[in-house]
Amino acid sequence: MSRSDLEDRAGKVREGEEIHRERLATYLKEQFPQLEGDLRITQYAGGASNWTYRLQFANADWILRRPPAGTKAKSAHDMGREYRLQKALEPVFRYVPKMLHYTDDESIIGAEFYVMERVAGIIPRKNMPRGLELSEAQTRKLCENALDCLIELHSIDIKEHGLDQLAKGEGYTERQVLGWNKRYRLAKTWNVPKSEKIMQWLEQNMPQNERLCMTHNDFRFDNLVLDSDDPTHIIGVLDWELATIGNPLMDVGNSLAYWIQADDDAIARSTRRQPTHLQGMLTRDEVIRYYCERMNVDVADFSFYEVFGLFRLSVIAQQIYYRYHHKQTRNKAFKNFWFLVHYLHWRCRKIMRQANKNTKGKS
Repeated sequence: MSRSDLEDRAGKVREGEEIHRERLATYLKEQFPQLEGDLRITQYAGGASNWTYRLQFANADWILRRPPAGTKAKSAHDMGREYRLQKALEPVFRYVPKMLHYTDDESIIGAEFYVMERVAGIIPRKNMPRGLELSEAQTRKLCENALDCLIELHSIDIKEHGLDQLAKGEGYTERQVLGWNKRYRLAKTWNVPKSEKIMQWLEQNMPQNERLCMTHNDFRFDNLVLDSDDPTHIIGVLDWELATIGNPLMDVGNSLAYWIQADDDAIARSTRRQPTHLQGMLTRDEVIRYYCERMNVDVADFSFYEVFGLFRLSVIAQQIYYRYHHKQTRNKAFKNFWFLVHYLHWRCRKIMRQANKNTKGKS
């Protein structure tokens, strides 16, 4: 099997998400006169949030990112911010794709967008590409390399490189908790729980101390690009929409919300979007230990970060479902996201009960 057969591929553009090819091609050739040939547009199968397209000219292979159609949270899907943040990170974090152009002129494709160079490689989505089988040792190496990549991001000296000016910083944990609570209430539909107790628990159990660093906040295997020649080696990190100066432990908690392991229940396994079930992958508890040991962090109880990650994921799912519920998107993949919200809140409550028991046991 050739390298190109393993690389992530874009496909047919989804109905209702088409881009005006001629208008976009004309605009890009005005910005980049060196472009040659006709423009070919395909779309990636991911993109429950922002829409991602592959743009191919005779002498260029690029990626275009734009926000979805319909109502969106005020601070969400900010393409200009995502572009500027990656541009600032390029010199100090080797996994960021090269940024090429951003515009807020919505007359071109109906929305703001930015363009970047395509990082060609393997993207581990729900499963590894057909024909690629890693040994248990290789899978563990990939897992550790992914965590080391996140650790490298969290270890960047944001003051030395002027990155501390990218966001507010201090008070991040409280802003996140209150912000996601507010977003859930605004996106709530009749068929999901109120879950006020979860939101109150998060507000009452916020850690008093927080370290600040550059955080990704959507760090998953399907946002990583692997080297086609060595699939244990990471060559790119994608989807920086939620990145900011924040609490690194919350970043880990956000990643754990997507981390479905082999012994999880059937509902969890049915939601798996990345190959964390493979033999050799660390469990969620092992991920916490691995990260804390290498970052010299003493976290006796990770419950707050796990609950926050799961609740935040439920809000993202509910915001997407809200668009489907109100017929702002026709993507049927979002039809049952309301059920996912119920399940994620059940997992939150389960962790909360155990955390409360542990607290009582210590008193």
